[in-house]
Amino acid sequence: MDKVLKDVRVAILVTDGFEQVEMTEPRKALEEAGAHVVLVSPSSGKVRSWKSKDWSDDFPVDLPLREAVAEDFDALLLPGGVMNPDTLRINPDAVNFVRDFVELDKPIAAICHGPWILINAWAVDGKTVTSWPSLKMDLMNAGANWVDKEVVEDEHLVTSRKPADIPAFNEAIVRLFQKVNI
Repeated sequence: MDKVLKDVRVAILVTDGFEQVEMTEPRKALEEAGAHVVLVSPSSGKVRSWKSKDWSDDFPVDLPLREAVAEDFDALLLPGGVMNPDTLRINPDAVNFVRDFVELDKPIAAICHGPWILINAWAVDGKTVTSWPSLKMDLMNAGANWVDKEVVEDEHLVTSRKPADIPAFNEAIVRLFQKVNI
C-alpha cells in the first residue's frame, strides 16, 4: 500500500472494554498507509479488549491520557465496544481530549459505540453520523442527523456502525486522514 499517511500521527483513545477488532483492524490499515499510531488511555500499562461477548487480549498503552495533547496529533480514532466509550464519556480528561480535536478541526473517526463520547464533546450537533443502532436516539437528541449506512463522512468526521463495516470504515479513515497532508 502507498504510504499516503507517512507524516500523520493518529491517537487511538481507548480504555478497558474496547471492541478489539474495532481498534486492531483500523490501526493496521493506518499503519500500512504509513501513519504513526499511538494508543492513548486513562489507564496506564495495558488495556484489555473485548471480543464479542467476553474479555480478550491486552494491549500496551503508548501514552497515558494525562500526558496526551491533541495538538501533538493529526487525527483521532475512537473504537467502540459498549464499556469503552461509556467509561470514556464520563471521564473529563477524555472528553476534553476529544473536544480539543473538535475545536482544532482535526479529523475524527468513530465506530460502533465510539460516537457516544462525541456527544459529550459537543461534536455531533448538525452532523450526519451513523453508529450502532442503540445510539440513534442519543445522537439525534444531541442534534445529529443519524442514518443507517456502513460509513458516513461529514467534514472532519467519519462514523461507522459495526465490525462488519470495518473495510469501508478503513477506506474512509485513510482517505480522511490523508487530507491532513494536503
